[in-house]
Amino acid sequence: MKKTSGKKLRVKAFHRKEPEKLKIETEFIRLDSALKFSGVAGTGGEAKIYIQNGDVRLNGSVCPERGKKLFSGDIVEFFDRLIEIDGK
Repeated sequence: MKKTSGKKLRVKAFHRKEPEKLKIETEFIRLDSALKFSGVAGTGGEAKIYIQNGDVRLNGSVCPERGKKLFSGDIVEFFDRLIEIDGK
């Protein structure tokens, strides 16, 4: 059994933010374009770097494909930002 020093431990509650909505007028959007249109990346080259570095998750998993098609309901995660695709 592990002894403690008598100090109270603080547990930080983790609250997941509501995802931002990225409205699309088409059936799908490609991952790199979604990063650009949501403001995460300023250019396609910047989006490519984020994706190649593994900084972008799609529906909870790292997605290395910058041309991956995203459909309505998909959630892109970039550090503390959540972006939900909202389309047809």
